[in-house]
Amino acid sequence: MRIALASDHAAIELKAALRDWLIEQGHEVADLGPNTADSVDYPDYGYKLASVVADGTAERGIAICGSGIGISIAVNRHPALRCALVSEPLSAALAREHNDANAIALGARLTGIEMAKACVEAFLNTEFGGDRHARRVGKLGNPPITPDTIETLQ
Repeated sequence: MRIALASDHAAIELKAALRDWLIEQGHEVADLGPNTADSVDYPDYGYKLASVVADGTAERGIAICGSGIGISIAVNRHPALRCALVSEPLSAALAREHNDANAIALGARLTGIEMAKACVEAFLNTEFGGDRHARRVGKLGNPPITPDTIETLQ
């Protein structure tokens, strides 16, 4: 599988460990940076990851920052991305099965390497469930929520 990895400066060690592990697992990995601990802005790397997943260069994305929160928000700004912040394997698997997530976010300050690997493995090995979930996923971005849409839900 083609996987894109991106982080901020707080997560370069976890990103490097996951990159090496994914390559050992036989995946093609694009490390989108950064490669030093110099301070960077997580939105820049979240947008970069979203772009390569959206255009098909990568099949899945893994975004990492200190908490995982900021970079997941950045990735989700792209309308083609569904990035779930996960901290354990069940949420990673459900993100795929129920939400057709094409990216996950991890918090390097909150998640150890073994738990991160377990999350990534669950994310990569779980298929989208389709059926009733497809209808729901279809409502996530097209068309966007409008005041008229909200009115019909009440």
